[in-house]
Amino acid sequence: MNCIAIDDEPLAINVIKEFCSKIDYLNLLATFNSAVEAIKLLNQTSVDLIFLDIQMPHISGLEFIKSIPNPPMVVFTTAYSEHALQGFELNAIDYLVKPIPFERFFKAVNKAYELYNLRKKNELSSNLTLERNSEHQADYFMIKVEYSTVKVDFKDIQYIEGLKDYVKIYTGPRPILTKTTMKNIEEKLSSDNFVRIHKSYIVSISHIKAIENNRVLIGDKRIPVGEQYKEAFYKIVNKNKL
Repeated sequence: MNCIAIDDEPLAINVIKEFCSKIDYLNLLATFNSAVEAIKLLNQTSVDLIFLDIQMPHISGLEFIKSIPNPPMVVFTTAYSEHALQGFELNAIDYLVKPIPFERFFKAVNKAYELYNLRKKNELSSNLTLERNSEHQADYFMIKVEYSTVKVDFKDIQYIEGLKDYVKIYTGPRPILTKTTMKNIEEKLSSDNFVRIHKSYIVSISHIKAIENNRVLIGDKRIPVGEQYKEAFYKIVNKNKL
C-alpha cells in the first residue's frame, strides 16, 4: 500500500518513517514538510494513504484534503484533538494525536489496509464483470464445423434447430451443422435478440415476420411455440411490440 507523510515537524516525520518500516504492507514513497510540496507527486503517482498533519504553514491539512478531487485515504496526525470532528467529516480513516504510540498507529493503518483490500477486491470484481459483458456483447461466435472453425455473425442467424447431438444454424439457404447442444448455443446468444420458443428451436426476434396461431413465421418456415415457452415468449413479444 503506497503512502506518503506530510508534516512540518521533522521529529514527527521521523516517527512515521520508523513506524512504517516496521509494517511490511506499507510502502512509504516520500515525506514532505508542507502539503504544497506533495501535490506534484500526487498528480504523478498512485498514492493510497496520506499521513497528514493539520496545523501547517500556507495551507492546513484539512483545507488541503478539501482541495483534492478524489483524495487518497487519510490518517490525520496532529497535536490538537479539537480538529477530530472536522477530520472525520472528511472521511478520515483515523485521527492520531501526538505523541503517537506505535500500537495506535498500527491500529489506524490496519483499518486503512482493510479498506484498501476491499476496494481492490471490488475493483477486480468490476473488471471481471466488464470483461464478461464485453465477451457477451461480441457480434459473433466461432463454432466447429467438421474440420473447420466457422465464424457466425449474430445478425445473420434467423433461427436455430436442435437435432439430438447436433444443431443446425440457419443463416441463409444452407444451414450450418455443428456438433453441440442447444444449451451451449443458447449461452452464446444475446437474450436481447434471441429467444427459445421450443425445446428444439431458438429464433431471432429481428427475423420474425409474423406470429400465427402459436407459430412463428421466419422466411417461409413456420416454427411452433412450445407450451412451456409460451409465457416467456409472449412477454418478449409484448415488450418488443412485434
